[in-house]
Amino acid sequence: MSILIKQITVSALILLISLPLCAQQVDTVNEKIKEKDIVDYFRKWFGYKPSQKADSMRPGDKPVVSVLPAVGYTLQTRLAGILSGNVAFFTSDKPGSKLSVITENVNYTQNRQFTIPVQLNVWLKGDAWNLLGDWRFMYYPQSTFGLGSNAPIENEDPMEYSYVRVYQYVLKKVTANFSAGIGYNFDYRWRISEKGLANGEESDYAKYGAAEKTVSSGLAFNFLYDSRKNPINPNGGLLANVVIRDNFTWLGSNTNWQSAIVDIRKYFRMPGAGRNVLAFWSYNWLVLDGKPPFLDLPSTGWDNFNNSGRGFIQGRYRGNIMLYLESEYRFGITRNGLFGGVLFANAESFSGAPTDSPQAVQPGAGFGLRIKLNKKSNTNIAIDYGFGTQGSKGLFVNIGEVF
Repeated sequence: MSILIKQITVSALILLISLPLCAQQVDTVNEKIKEKDIVDYFRKWFGYKPSQKADSMRPGDKPVVSVLPAVGYTLQTRLAGILSGNVAFFTSDKPGSKLSVITENVNYTQNRQFTIPVQLNVWLKGDAWNLLGDWRFMYYPQSTFGLGSNAPIENEDPMEYSYVRVYQYVLKKVTANFSAGIGYNFDYRWRISEKGLANGEESDYAKYGAAEKTVSSGLAFNFLYDSRKNPINPNGGLLANVVIRDNFTWLGSNTNWQSAIVDIRKYFRMPGAGRNVLAFWSYNWLVLDGKPPFLDLPSTGWDNFNNSGRGFIQGRYRGNIMLYLESEYRFGITRNGLFGGVLFANAESFSGAPTDSPQAVQPGAGFGLRIKLNKKSNTNIAIDYGFGTQGSKGLFVNIGEVF
């Protein structure tokens, strides 16, 4: 499939709900131009006036909830019902406290595909401990295209499987911005099947080792430096995250194998440009030893938030080595912060067979619109159009920034 439309919101934000239950406004509001979000306009149109107390409450009072129900359409899913949102809150009222965020994105499609992902980044009271989690259930038929970034689009191999992921980490704060800890990673896929290549040749999946069920189960060491003030919409700071995963047969894994992820994100607030931000993202995912199940190999769009590779379908490239770099320029369009825009470009390279080096670099680029969903948590609706090589293109929608 050469066109990906990850989630096109065609409902004009049907039943848009945003419950700003009053936490700290994360970014400073311009003194002359009051910041606005979609909720402000809904209040105006329907004649609702919030109390002055609600707009003046301080950090930690109550969480900020942003929810977007919508109808979407993709070539891969056909019609889809979508419920996306996040909850942002503080567990401490001390200056410089870390913002905790829980996000979800539930989908049910006309093709009977169903996903329930929940990601959490929660700081316990006093910001001494950090809980990071990625839990999901998926029944989501998806095509693969073989190994390596030289794999042609004609090698599409439609697959089906059910999937449960449980990634949970507990990190201890070491310094103001650095934490370290341990976690458990579990990937379980069952009822795996493939349709095969249209030309009748054997697929890379079959050559690698087909299986009806796979389990990867292991311990993971997590090292995190994060100086960002707001992970939903960073306007400065640095994130550097290293996760080393070791899977063991004695924990239920099919094979012993090890991997590492190095995730680095840097944000520069442009001088004299108001809300404008230049952001960089480097995401490198490496199999260090052993042979993971085919569907657990590093792959486009399979980072924790499924955001890498805008311009390409999820799973477009796959291999033992994934090298990825993206840059994005974020700028304001309206002075009240309701609308903004982005320009982005990315590049990715994957190895082929396990012993191969990274192959061709596949570039992607695009532009997008940002609509302020909730000014309290600084949550945007992100609508992006991206395009890649071999005619790949499509729309991508997120609640919050892509990285």
